Parts: sequence; C-alpha cells; structure tokens
Amino acid sequence: MSRTETNAMLDPEIAPGVAEALQAYRCPDVLGFGATFAPVMFSAEWRRGEWRRGRLLPYGPLEIMPAARGLQYAEVVFEGLKAYRVGQARPNLFRAIDNCLRMQRSAERLCMPSIPRELFLQGLTAVTRACADFIPSRSGQSLYLRPFLFGTESGFVLRGSDAFCFVVIASPVEAYASGAPTVAIERTDIRAAVGGLGETKASANYAAPLRASAAAARQGHAVTLWLDAAEHRYVQELSGMNFFAVIDGELHTPGLDGTILPGVTRDSLIVLARQRGYSVHEDTMDINVLLAQIRDGRCSELFACGTAAIVMPISALADADGAEYRPSSCNVVAAELREALLAIQERRVADPFGWVHEIA
Repeated sequence: MSRTETNAMLDPEIAPGVAEALQAYRCPDVLGFGATFAPVMFSAEWRRGEWRRGRLLPYGPLEIMPAARGLQYAEVVFEGLKAYRVGQARPNLFRAIDNCLRMQRSAERLCMPSIPRELFLQGLTAVTRACADFIPSRSGQSLYLRPFLFGTESGFVLRGSDAFCFVVIASPVEAYASGAPTVAIERTDIRAAVGGLGETKASANYAAPLRASAAAARQGHAVTLWLDAAEHRYVQELSGMNFFAVIDGELHTPGLDGTILPGVTRDSLIVLARQRGYSVHEDTMDINVLLAQIRDGRCSELFACGTAAIVMPISALADADGAEYRPSSCNVVAAELREALLAIQERRVADPFGWVHEIA
C-alpha cells in the first residue's frame, strides 16, 4: 500500500468545536433544498504528491488565497449524493462508489489528483455518522452530501495546481423539485460539445446554462432542455438532470456521447425500468422528431431525473417560438420508477443490486 493510500485510510482527526456544533444544531421544520447546512464538514489536503489525514470540522468558512487556481480558472469538480434514514436505526448511502468513480474521472479530465476510494468514503461516512441524529426521516427527505475538490495553489500561469483541498459538506433536504413543470427548449446557447467538459461534473458545466436558465425562468419555465452544439438538433440533457421520454410505450433517453453527464440516477432508472419489463433505448434523440411524436400522441410522457430531484415529471416542452408541446399523460411511468428507486434508497424493499451501503 502506498503512503498516499495509507494516509487516506487513517481515521479522521476530530477538530475542536465539533461536539459543541453538533449539540447546538437544530434541524429546521422547513428544509427546502440547500437552504440549511449541517454543522460539520470533512476536509483533507493534497500536497507534495500525497493526501494528508482528513479532519472533521465545524461547518464554516474555508481559507483560500485570492489567486488560487480554483477561483481563477474554475479548477473545481464535485459530486452530489444522499444519505437516508427512513424507518431505520442507522443511515445508509446509495451507490456512493459510483459517485466516487465519476469524481475520479472528472478530476482526471481537469488534471487534478484522484481521490482514493477510501478517502472519499471516509469523508462521506464521517459527516453522515456525525449527523445521523438529524437526518430527516420522512420519505423523500434525506441528507444531501456534496463532496468537492478544488485547486488551492496560487498563480496565474495556466497549468494544473500542485495543491488541492477535498471537502464534504451536507444539507438536510426535501426533494429538489415538485410538481410537473414546463421546460424550455434552448435553441441558441450551448451547454457542452464533444471533447469538452459535458460528461464531467465540473463547476464550469453549471455556469454555462445560467443565462438560458434565467431566461426560461422569466418565461415561467422551470429549467432548460439543451441541444447539441453542432446542429442544435439533438437532445442532450436539462441543466442539471438527465432526460427521458416514453415513446410507443418504451423508454428513450439520449445516449452518452461525451456531452452528457452519466447520471447515477439515470443509470438506476434504466436498470429498474428493464427489470420491470420496459424496453429502454439509449440513442440520439432529434428534438424535431420528438416534438412531432408528442403532437401525434406517440410520445406519451416526459420526465427528468437526478440525485437532487430524484424524478421530475415534465408537463410540456416550450419552444423558442412560444409553442408548447404537451404529452397526453404525465407522471405515470415517472411515478412508477420514482417509487421503485426511492423504495430501495430508503430500504423499504430489498436491494437486489447491492446499491445500498449502511453506515455502521
């Protein structure tokens, strides 16, 4: 075992003030999403080619130099996953290893050090275990965990940093979205192109959609549906969620072509849908063909998915010319798959896939 791996395996240091912060914390009655934060966080530094011992700290400001490359050049990657404690004595994580693998791929794309699996799980476990008593317990609620990695070396030379910080923060949450909103088709701006950062969970990916998302919100739509960069023709994903359509009773979702984030929830729904007898197609999806299929009734339902929202039914797609395309049904297949997924996440049914990891 290397020195880096040995350091990552050490139990985290407990910083002064953690016990007091946990004792003083009161979880609010109204949670929202990312509106309130757990009183502790985990932090570990990468310096001189190795990971240092992690620390459990009271939640609070991070010290970072103004010229740090994480600030100057968006040298930041992150993940989002949840811990659940619905009707159980101990909390559990869902597919945390898949989030770790994706974060490692994101870090590699941005020339950042790989986070060892042991360190990734240590950070999640330390925060979840410390916060176990106030993980919300109603179905659909959870403790949202946000691991992130950023460059801390100062400098304006355009190269990768040689110092980084890995942090895990948490927030007791409701599901991110409710109801069945309308979604605006973005015909002008682009989110990602082949060869870019589209398939990584980099912070820069979430800045690109902001202008179009704000315009969609002003028109009364929840979020934007993105099309490909070359032709503005093929469906990619929503600003923070993967996209599905029910066409002729079968499930369709854009294939992973290097521009789309390979969502853990997306993959889970595909597995569950096939288990329940649905045919699932991962392929190119022409937006104009899709709109025609909605008009003629072949496309009966639309929905999106992601860790934050779980599954979000879509009532209509709104085009740039103001036309709205409304499928004949809403939240039928979406509701079925959401319940199937949530039941496993919350350990209300058996997990045949090995997705759930209990925190001892």
